[in-house]
Amino acid sequence: MMDSEYIAQRIQGVFYQKVLSTIGTGTTARKTEKYVYYHAQQQDDGTVVLQSLGPDDAPFGKPSRISRDELLTDYLPDPQKSVEYARKQAGIQQEVQKAVARGDKFYKRGETFSAEFEYNKALSLDEENVRANFGVGLCFIARGETDKAREVFERLVTIEAAFADEHKHLFNDFGINLRKAGMQAEALAFYSRALELGPGDENLHYNMARAAYEMDDAQTASMHLQHCLAMSPKHEEARRFLDYLTRKGVLG
Repeated sequence: MMDSEYIAQRIQGVFYQKVLSTIGTGTTARKTEKYVYYHAQQQDDGTVVLQSLGPDDAPFGKPSRISRDELLTDYLPDPQKSVEYARKQAGIQQEVQKAVARGDKFYKRGETFSAEFEYNKALSLDEENVRANFGVGLCFIARGETDKAREVFERLVTIEAAFADEHKHLFNDFGINLRKAGMQAEALAFYSRALELGPGDENLHYNMARAAYEMDDAQTASMHLQHCLAMSPKHEEARRFLDYLTRKGVLG
């Protein structure tokens, strides 16, 4: 039976399975047993994301998703490895944060190649680090490397954490920079993804209106401005923008 202190309300830690295999044939055949380790993290919906761990406890391969019951039935916890793994990951995250901070410093000074180097150093340790991914994308946009920026955009829209409230200023900056770089379609798609994950943000509608207008789609721009004003009637920029479209006579 599992230690009740180990199972908190939300499961997170290292689990393992015993895997039996046969080596050799006939009279020389013998059975061997090995342990296969995984990091398990319970999600908001109750399912558990399971990530394979290599010999050095480094994550590898694509994570899978199973139910909590499956985890508790088919896997065994390793509390000691869980503590070791948490300590190791904390150390890695410290290095990631330092690299990102250096990248931010270089980016603000306009030294985009040095910034990109530091952001990539962070990504080598944590490939889904939100700040580093945004940083690399902003470096590409600043240098006019739109194909590379598009690759980053395609990666970011798959990372739900990129659109969390704590990163709102990052995805706003990224979307604005996409639009200013002439990548209006990508900016619109980026904001649409943000809207899926956070539908109550009037500023997303305002930014989508800007991108749509620059794509010569005044009707879509007007729709988003009206959504923005419905959520925030005192949004002055949206009110002035909608008045401008009305005066210009571009609305059907």
